[in-house]
Amino acid sequence: MHDVLSEVEKRFIITLANKGQRADGRELREMRPINIETGLIKKAEGSAKVSLGETKVIAGIKAEIGAPFPDEPNRGVITCNAELIPLASPFFEAGPPQEDAIELARVVDRGIREAEMVDMEKLCIIPGEKVWILFVDLYVLDDNGNLFDASSYAAVSALLSTMIPKVEVKNGEVKLLDEKEPLPIRDLPVSLTFGKVGEHIFLDPMLDEERVIDCRLTIVTDKEGRITAVQKSEDGALSEKDINEAIEIAIEKGREIREKYFMPLLKSREGAE
Repeated sequence: MHDVLSEVEKRFIITLANKGQRADGRELREMRPINIETGLIKKAEGSAKVSLGETKVIAGIKAEIGAPFPDEPNRGVITCNAELIPLASPFFEAGPPQEDAIELARVVDRGIREAEMVDMEKLCIIPGEKVWILFVDLYVLDDNGNLFDASSYAAVSALLSTMIPKVEVKNGEVKLLDEKEPLPIRDLPVSLTFGKVGEHIFLDPMLDEERVIDCRLTIVTDKEGRITAVQKSEDGALSEKDINEAIEIAIEKGREIREKYFMPLLKSREGAE
């Protein structure tokens, strides 16, 4: 019965796409409304809540001093973790991390890391011994599709709002000072996710669309319009035309989102520096 319903839904979505329409009234290249709030978690070094339509994600940043990776002794560390809260979706289950949560954290982590959003060398305190370690924790509050983008926007916004203590090093000892400073930001990565059903690709798939898409493609671009990360999910194929179209949209929409949502957060830090 489920397969029959899914096939009916798929045909309905394809019929609409043939007319350039979608079930929620959007055009194929149109995203749902984005809303970003920062500074909601007082005990965190940084935090943000993002709403992408009805999809809602909170990101919290904790910073600790620890040892660097042996192969990167002069660089800080950033690590992402995602939690899919059962109340957020009937498809989420309690217990150990699900594959979807692991994939979500990996995609968000790669997008931030490969774009070199944070200058990790400036998070080094004592080379080979002490660096700042940033923990990015993602909590999905409501899943109505496209968790990749909503989670990425939450992580980026939370990092932009993060303040860490200044440090003083004497005789190999690290002392945390009362004064705080924002993270050294180098870039502002923007994630854009597409779904493909039939012969059509569309931006920001909602949950009903995700259930029937043939494949999903996430593209992350930096402020220069360069592609820094790509993730493909599901078994369907993408043509060269599909990929080129997605890249064009990702660069264009990425620029818009960066200017409208991330640049104001970046500029608001100037008074804190």
